[in-house]
Amino acid sequence: MIKIRLKTKILIAILGFFVFFNLPQKAHAIRIGLQEGVQKTYIGSSQNAQFRDIRSGRLLFTSRSFYAYPIKAYGNSIAIKIKGRYYDCATNALFIENPEKKGFLSAKKRWYRGDIVIYNINGSLTVINSLPIEEYLLGVVPSEMPSKWNIEAQKAQAIAARSYALANLNKRGSHGYDLKDTPHDQAYGGASSETRQTTEAVLSTRGEVLTYDNKIIPAYYHASSGGKTVSAGSIWSHDLPYIQSVNGYDWGIKKNGHGVGMSQYGANNLANKGFSARQILSYFYKDIHFSKVRTKTN
Repeated sequence: MIKIRLKTKILIAILGFFVFFNLPQKAHAIRIGLQEGVQKTYIGSSQNAQFRDIRSGRLLFTSRSFYAYPIKAYGNSIAIKIKGRYYDCATNALFIENPEKKGFLSAKKRWYRGDIVIYNINGSLTVINSLPIEEYLLGVVPSEMPSKWNIEAQKAQAIAARSYALANLNKRGSHGYDLKDTPHDQAYGGASSETRQTTEAVLSTRGEVLTYDNKIIPAYYHASSGGKTVSAGSIWSHDLPYIQSVNGYDWGIKKNGHGVGMSQYGANNLANKGFSARQILSYFYKDIHFSKVRTKTN
């Protein structure tokens, strides 16, 4: 399986000193699985996009804007329909990009930032959106939390989502990507879901993550706890020292989700009471530190 990655280092500032961590792929990029096991998909762009063979870098063709091209599995290869006819690309892996990094690509009837990668795996297609972490979060926060909620809750959501993503890079590496675009990992609606306020929440917390024992934590969260959150060990096979059962501040809301970590309804209720994003996160995740990440590409 083909993976696009560069050697990187993440610089994490914790309590005034710096710790270097090596990540298994380019730390400022993430691969999100949009579709898997499909026979056909449609890819378009708002600017002229280039379709390339990942293996050789060979340019297959340049698409025209605002036109959805049918793409299907063709044996062990990939075929693209152009002007009413399918053409065999003679490769099992396509890379689609806007070369000037302007505009958006479309898949699943949504617009996305970054690039699109398509693999033919055992006769069916896997469609992946590859993009910088911060651009990914622009499509996560409004998909995970209502855009009209308190911005401090949205900031807390952005920091939790960033932490979860960085702690789970390569979680689904055997499938060719890091995370799904569904609540199985984090809901992600691409650029089509972005709003002004949720974008502000992401930009204003850029690079902020939660750490425990000098490691970025997978900051689990859920919609509502039904009044009281639960420890990880009561749901899964092991406890996490930074997640304990606490008042969820979401009384009257039916439990929705696993109940571990931050309650999103609880976060919004606390934000409406005047608590900041950091205060909310410090309440739901115990003994954590707020850290900054930035990437250096070698």
